[in-house]
Amino acid sequence: MDELVVDWGALLATGERVDVSAGVVVAVVVAALVLSVPRVTWRWFGLFTTLVHELGHAVAAVVTGRFVSGIRIRGDHSGDTRSMGRPGFSTVLSGVMGYPAPAIVGAALVCSVLTGWQATALFVGGVVLVVTLVVVRNVFGVVVVLASIAVSAALWVWGTPTVQAYALVIVGVALLIGAVRGWVTVAAVHVRHRERLASSDAYLLARSTGVPSGVWLVLFAVLIAGSYVAVGAVYLSN
Repeated sequence: MDELVVDWGALLATGERVDVSAGVVVAVVVAALVLSVPRVTWRWFGLFTTLVHELGHAVAAVVTGRFVSGIRIRGDHSGDTRSMGRPGFSTVLSGVMGYPAPAIVGAALVCSVLTGWQATALFVGGVVLVVTLVVVRNVFGVVVVLASIAVSAALWVWGTPTVQAYALVIVGVALLIGAVRGWVTVAAVHVRHRERLASSDAYLLARSTGVPSGVWLVLFAVLIAGSYVAVGAVYLSN
């Protein structure tokens, strides 16, 4: 049971930073590509990316005063987040933060490892996942969240600080790659698969604001690119 005790001092202090030599970076990127590119692995990791996407909507809604009534995750990597509150800026921000969320979270994970805050990142991520169970409204979504919690708990209980750090940075890079994959998919919906426009956040934002879908797609891309820039800046400063 000692493994389950939270060392609050360790959470509030930076730990040992990982090796960021060129060889290690290549190995991490390859591992992340294995998670986020091949169809066989993306089938599973893509579900986690979808969860992060929906949590992006949910967190943005909550911080702008809306009430999240439910999150659903489906086996085809689709999902939806429903929230209630006054329309306006909060609705727009919630709509914007879906596709960039995996990149933002991925960048946060990588930067936390590069700066020695991996223990805090792992703990906060686990808490967010546990809280998410309260608002998930379908059985498949609950399974996805529980699986994510199980992985997080296993890292917390059995992973050494080094294992935790490299696991988080691999997942972080995989989320960054997954964000680009998600953006390409939604852009393709607007170009080649317009019968699926109702599933696009950019289309829904265009309908609610009158601002063309292309503007929202560019904004998604800018936020995703900004996440990459943030990781590069932190990496170069170490």
